[in-house]
Amino acid sequence: MGRATDRRRVLRIDLDATADGRTSVRRPDTLAVEEPLEIRVGAAGPGRRRPLAVTMRTPGDDLDLAVGFLLTEGLIRSTDDVRTAQLCAGAETPNTYNVVDVVLAPGAPEPTIDPARNFYTTSSCGVCGKASIDAVRTRSLFPVADDPLTVPAEVLVELPERLRAGQRGFDRTGGLHAAGLFTADGELVLLREDVGRHNAVDKVIGWAVRERRLPLAGHLLMVSGRASFELTQKAWMAGVPLLAAVSAPSSLAVDLAEEAGMTLVGFLRGRTMNVYAGPQRLVTR
Repeated sequence: MGRATDRRRVLRIDLDATADGRTSVRRPDTLAVEEPLEIRVGAAGPGRRRPLAVTMRTPGDDLDLAVGFLLTEGLIRSTDDVRTAQLCAGAETPNTYNVVDVVLAPGAPEPTIDPARNFYTTSSCGVCGKASIDAVRTRSLFPVADDPLTVPAEVLVELPERLRAGQRGFDRTGGLHAAGLFTADGELVLLREDVGRHNAVDKVIGWAVRERRLPLAGHLLMVSGRASFELTQKAWMAGVPLLAAVSAPSSLAVDLAEEAGMTLVGFLRGRTMNVYAGPQRLVTR
């Protein structure tokens, strides 16, 4: 398994001089690892799997990442569409743990691999590798608007601290995003970290797929950064009725949340928040 962190020597500069008068010192620093993960998918049999996507990610929970990616992109419907998912070697190379091979179950539709659905995703953008506007949009199988979830605002304001408390990788590097799955009473079910926000969400959703927990009705998803269109779409694809973020949403994220019937909360900091869609799920008294 690849490492999630690495060490480098850096020159640390502090213009407020230290006790001995030095303003710079060389010391080791811990960095978040960023490496490419290739996802191959297809039917059973030699030569049937073909490269579908390459995503820049932090190693760890890679099978969940691959399965979550396939689900949130609408390429599988449930864990029943996956026969096996395993780490494998790259072409003519030893096992570098940077390739996931997904064998689809009999009867599962094989994805059409064409330029519109051939992905290269960076750690900052999960949709930037798509070649058409139509390829960006997927539709959920789950009627999120019908989810009766309600969450006390007093519970919601505690979640950023609970998410932060579970970020071991961030403690070491300061460079990882987090996504946390919570119950309606604020219990943390699962937390995943990654250099890419969308990857952290896919790791959570992939775990839910493999554990046969979809749809994630009655749960909420908390993310450490902003609420983008792609994160809102991924939450919808997994049947999550409430998405909360410590930072701002985008206009398209708000539009999508309203269309889906999701609750979207942004700027969840301290004891304040902005509710951009679905305020009926928040209990303030």
